[in-house]
Amino acid sequence: MTRQGPGRALAMLDRLERWPGADGVIEAVQRAVRSLPLGAGRDALHGRWLGHPVHPLLVQVPIGTWLSASLLDALPGVRRGQRALTFTGLVVAVPAAVTGWVDWAELHRPQQRVGVVHALANSAALALFTGSLVARLRGRETAGKALGIAGLSVTGLGGALGGHMAYRQAAGANHAEYVAHAVSPGWHRVGELAEFPHGQAVRRHVDDVPVMVVRESDDVVRVLADRCSHMAGPLSQGDLVDGCVRCPWHGSVFRLADGWNVRGPATAPQPSFDTRVTDGAVEVRLRG
Repeated sequence: MTRQGPGRALAMLDRLERWPGADGVIEAVQRAVRSLPLGAGRDALHGRWLGHPVHPLLVQVPIGTWLSASLLDALPGVRRGQRALTFTGLVVAVPAAVTGWVDWAELHRPQQRVGVVHALANSAALALFTGSLVARLRGRETAGKALGIAGLSVTGLGGALGGHMAYRQAAGANHAEYVAHAVSPGWHRVGELAEFPHGQAVRRHVDDVPVMVVRESDDVVRVLADRCSHMAGPLSQGDLVDGCVRCPWHGSVFRLADGWNVRGPATAPQPSFDTRVTDGAVEVRLRG
């Protein structure tokens, strides 16, 4: 049997994930993005209202319109529609980029390293399609077509990098989705009630799934999956404020009573558990 490993492209991406050469720039850009006075709009850009990131939804428009414009260019005698399609893609590319940068600022460093190259490729595509539109408006159709083809090629590169981030690096994925499949039905004992101090988060396990246990009073115990749905941060190490827990990694806030994501960047709620105290022991059951 021959030994197989990652191809050249994947090996290059793996090296990019580990390359610290641009980390100084990444830190500066991250601080700049986080300092933007977006207020509640930041959660909207993350996609908390939608239940998943907005960025992948928006990028379909420029990709689709630019691809359509290039396909029309390939048809002999077709000269209508390319300008409108190119312009539409340019307009929607702006909010797509904004949502992408807001999401990027709350990722791990290996993801951010790939994300910077992803953004550079998309910026180059934006510049090429802008040039394509300008050339078409000036009657230089051949130049417009050439710039469009170049832009589409770079768009493909940017899309491939975005796919790597989403599917190999799990950027934007729900990191708590597995809990529903890993916890068996029924009640599970997590410890004696006396083991849980009032108002403190304690980490326990249910079927090898880490959970956060918070005893709010003598008869009220809250339990959530411990790994944050955003990027798997340890919620049991976060701050407890006003009936919520704040993730120590990126600041997502979840309600202890039901796991609802009160504030992003998390777009998915946290799995929560029913609780009961039986003979002095705390038992939990995953909510359906």
